[in-house]
Amino acid sequence: MRFNFPILFLITVLFCSCNKKIHNTTIAFGSCSYEYESVQMWDDVVKLKPKAWVWLGDNIYGDTEDMTLMKSKYDMQKQRASYQNLRKAMDIYGIWDDHDYGINNGGKEYPMKDESKALLLDFLDVPADAEVRDRKGAYQSYVIEDSGLKIKLILLDTRYFRDTIIKNPNEKEHSYYLPDPDGIFLGEAQWQWLEKELANSDAHIHLFGSGVPLIPDPIFEKWGNFPNERTRFFELLVKTKPARPIILSGDRHFAEFSKIELEGLSYPLYEFTSSGLTHTVSPNHIEINSFRIGNLIIKKNFGVIHISHAENDIAIKMQIRGSDNQVYEEVVLVF
Repeated sequence: MRFNFPILFLITVLFCSCNKKIHNTTIAFGSCSYEYESVQMWDDVVKLKPKAWVWLGDNIYGDTEDMTLMKSKYDMQKQRASYQNLRKAMDIYGIWDDHDYGINNGGKEYPMKDESKALLLDFLDVPADAEVRDRKGAYQSYVIEDSGLKIKLILLDTRYFRDTIIKNPNEKEHSYYLPDPDGIFLGEAQWQWLEKELANSDAHIHLFGSGVPLIPDPIFEKWGNFPNERTRFFELLVKTKPARPIILSGDRHFAEFSKIELEGLSYPLYEFTSSGLTHTVSPNHIEINSFRIGNLIIKKNFGVIHISHAENDIAIKMQIRGSDNQVYEEVVLVF
């Protein structure tokens, strides 16, 4: 199902009463990419002329403590001709998930996390003097500006500080992991940093990048494995009230949109999950998500956020796209 609310109509409603010049800004993102896979979608991304590409984890499948092997996989991904074209065409940002972190479903127990972090930042061409190079964890923030529009991109590290998740002995009954109310997820230093990033932010849009889902409650890895941390994130949004918050997530090898209403926020919180770039779950996979809006998309995909703006009037359309830029699902956001 595609939401039957054409973006041109929305733009007309927002902008017809004046002669403001309408600008268009596009951000693309994705996750879960086998570095050796010959069939990629970089040419499709480039055709859309995004302002930026955002990696949301599993940027390669490292799964190793051998940093020479890890680097060779990053090199394979980076040296691909079509990816080189993408690098030349737009800015690139990113964060890791578990496989490029170095261990499946891993957290703070992974012994090579500092060495792995350095390789991630090199892959992303993060400058040698960037603050993230000198602190623990890979969390980062950026302000993307375009024709008067300010987008704050906040990339959260859900691996470096995270406690080991608790396996459920009866995993098939409800969840593969048990909730850990007292467990650490982001770590206190990252929480303090995040609050500072949101306090008095003048950005028009706030994009939060998370390797694993935040709003949904899948049976696999998620913020819900640490329910107090998930609640803390919601409470921080209510406290700071950033303009137009949107969560971007990956990991799950399918794509979907989710929405939650939070008491104390006058607008809904949306999450856009896009995964995977090179592989997906079985087409017969069933995934329950009471927060989902629209359909579950089990096709190789990437995410696109189109923003039409004229001064402070902003319209946002999110699209799940695939090969040949097919649009599988879309939703227009109204804040």
